[in-house]
Amino acid sequence: MYSIPDYGRMIQDRVRVENYARALREKINPDSVVLDIGAGPGIFSMLACQYGARRVYAVEPDDSIQLARRIASDNGFSNRIEFIQDFSTRITLPEQVDVIVSDISGVLPFFQKHIPSIVDARTRFLRPGGVLIPAAVTLWAAVVTATELHERHMGPWNSGIYDLDLTAGRQLVSNNWRKAIVSADQLLTKPQRWAEIDYQLVEANDIAADVSWNVERDAPAHGITAWFDSVLSDGVSLSNAPGQPELIYGNGFFPWPDAVELKVGDVVTLHVQADLVGDDYVWQWNTRVHGTSKTVKADFRQTTFHSQPLSPERLRTKAGGHVPRLNDEGQVHLFILDHMNGANTLEEIAEKLAEVFPHRFPSFTTALAAVADFSTTYSR
Repeated sequence: MYSIPDYGRMIQDRVRVENYARALREKINPDSVVLDIGAGPGIFSMLACQYGARRVYAVEPDDSIQLARRIASDNGFSNRIEFIQDFSTRITLPEQVDVIVSDISGVLPFFQKHIPSIVDARTRFLRPGGVLIPAAVTLWAAVVTATELHERHMGPWNSGIYDLDLTAGRQLVSNNWRKAIVSADQLLTKPQRWAEIDYQLVEANDIAADVSWNVERDAPAHGITAWFDSVLSDGVSLSNAPGQPELIYGNGFFPWPDAVELKVGDVVTLHVQADLVGDDYVWQWNTRVHGTSKTVKADFRQTTFHSQPLSPERLRTKAGGHVPRLNDEGQVHLFILDHMNGANTLEEIAEKLAEVFPHRFPSFTTALAAVADFSTTYSR
C-alpha cells in the first residue's frame, strides 16, 4: 500500500497527471459514468467530475480513500462520487460504466493483480462501446551500461567486506530486479519491443518473450532495462522510456550477476517471462551473450523465485502431502473468526480472547486491538 506522501509524489508528477487529465477530458461527457480503480486520494475521480461525469465510482482498498472523501467534500463533488473501500474484484455496481480509469501497474504492467483486475472490471462493469484508460501499452527493453546502479544493487554483498564471505547474499540479490532511473546514453543497443497489451482484448495474465540485440558500442554491460509506452486514449500517450521526462514509475533494471565487456557486433539474446503466482509475479530473465567469433561470453539464468532465502521448514508446510495442524497463531485466528458470527461485539470477543489465550494477550487492550484488526479485514 502507498502512504499519503507517496500519493503526493504521484500528484506532483505533472506529466503523468496532465496526460491522464487529457484522456479523461476527451472521453467524458455529461452523461458519463466513470469507474476509478485504485483511486487513492481520488485525483482522477475529481477530474472526472470537473469534466462533467454524471457519476463516479471511486474504488480503493486502502484508507487513503478517507482522504478522497474529504477532498471530494471540499471541492463540492460528494454528491457525484460513490466511494467504495474494497478491491474492485470484490464489488458490484448498480450500473455499467462508460469509462474505466486506472493506474495500478507499477513500474511495469505485470504487477500484482493489475491485469486480472482490469479484465474483471472490463468484463463485469464496462458498457458495450465503453473505453479503458489506459487503452494499451507496449513494453520495450535494451541492454544497459550502469556501473553505479549495478554496484548499488550488488556491491553490499561483495566478498571481502569486513573480511566476510557474503556471496550467498549476492546470489539472492542477483535474482531481484528493481526500479531505477536509466538515461538514454546508457543504452548499448537499440530498444526492442517484447510485449503489447490491448486492455480491451487481454485475457492472459502471464507473458513470455524472446528478444535479441546487436551491440552498437564497446562498453561494460550490467543488465537489461525495461519500460513502457502507454496509450491512454486517441492522441494521448505516456512513456517512461530513457530520454523521456522522468516519471514517478522509473524504469525496470534487471541486473546481471556480473558485468560483461561488450564489443560492437556482439549479440545479446534474452528470454523474459512473468508468471502470476498468488498475489504477484515470478519473473525469469535468461541472458546469453555471443561474441563476434560465436563464442559464448556470458550465460545467465535468473529468476525472482531464487531471490528470497527459503526455509526448509516453511517449504515442507506447502507440500501437497503435508497434513497441517493449527499452530498457536492459527488457533488465535480461528477463535476470533469463529466468534465473528454476528452475535458478539468486538469487546465481548476480546474479553473471551484474553481469557482463553492469556499468554498471548496479557490485557484486554491488546486483545481488542487484535480483534479490531480482524474486524477491519473481514467484517461487513
